[in-house]
Amino acid sequence: MGWHVVGDWGTTRLRLFRVEQGVVVDRLDGPGIGQLEGGLPSAHLLRLLTRWTGHGRPDHVTLCGMAGARTGLREAPYVPCPTDRAGWATGMLRFDLVDLPVRIAAGVRHGDVDVMRGEETQIFGALAREPSLAQGSQLFILPGTHSKWARIENGVVTGFRTFFTGELFGLLRAHSTLARVSAGSGTTADAGDAAERAEGWDEGLARAREGTGLLGGMFESRAAQLLRGRSAVWGEGFLSGLLIGAEVAEGQRHTPLPETVVVIGAPELAEHYRRALDGHGVAVRREDGETCVLAGLELLNDLG
Repeated sequence: MGWHVVGDWGTTRLRLFRVEQGVVVDRLDGPGIGQLEGGLPSAHLLRLLTRWTGHGRPDHVTLCGMAGARTGLREAPYVPCPTDRAGWATGMLRFDLVDLPVRIAAGVRHGDVDVMRGEETQIFGALAREPSLAQGSQLFILPGTHSKWARIENGVVTGFRTFFTGELFGLLRAHSTLARVSAGSGTTADAGDAAERAEGWDEGLARAREGTGLLGGMFESRAAQLLRGRSAVWGEGFLSGLLIGAEVAEGQRHTPLPETVVVIGAPELAEHYRRALDGHGVAVRREDGETCVLAGLELLNDLG
């Protein structure tokens, strides 16, 4: 029985899926391209696939995301906007890794000012799953390490804008004083304190809606720990709410918000964006990111 592998290899994580007769029967997870510690990405991929290849090899492996970056397996091209799914498929890169046929999805670029890798697969996967989304004008938001706001006209990606929201949050949380417990706070961080984090998130979103500014607003996370006894968990939530709220505020200045926005991503993160957009009177249609990327990869196999 033949089988193949599809996968999304992003900056922070790798997800591989074994597909038999159109059904996902197993999955493997690993570090993203940006998380690898030594060794070539190709060696890491082959080593991970040995869990499946002991009794045969896949017909092919189809990947999207940072697998096609300069730091990935092999650099894949960027297809320029505007592009539909057929135009996107023409940029697919094919090569053999040892004796394993590999396909990597092309990225998409907006002029010479913006690029995406991986999100385009989710977009075209969502359009394939829900043909109604390929009718008329749509705004897709794809939150993540680098959040994307993509404009879709009758199934064609006409342009997009990237926001540094997710990576900036990670940098602030890991390398700044803004989300650390301060000596004068008298509190300790509790990573399991969901209520504390949610309270911080709500307050951060409120600051973003007040329009007090992102750079000045961020420092309230530290001041609240020093003066109000807030914890680092609260500070993390505050920064997340502030950053997402600031993204939505900036995004709507560049891209007028329609009555309904399509948000593609993990459920918890999509819910954050729903709440942030609700303040602008915008409804959200949520699509699961993993489901959409699987649909997009299988679409690429069908077109290729």
